[in-house]
Amino acid sequence: MPKTKTHSASKKRFRTTGTGKLVRRKAFRTHLMEPKSPKRKRGFRKTSLVDKTDVKNVRRLLGLR
Repeated sequence: MPKTKTHSASKKRFRTTGTGKLVRRKAFRTHLMEPKSPKRKRGFRKTSLVDKTDVKNVRRLLGLR
């Protein structure tokens, strides 16, 4: 069997925590920030976990299975 390749776009967007959970950035932060409230903009700074329905696919893209 050949080695499985890591999906290059995915390795830039996701990382794993020490316990093996997957972390991602928040969406809607790149542009058009003026109309968004400061509270909403602060929330974009935090990272969040990948939803459990997507974990299997993301782990496969990262070559973690």
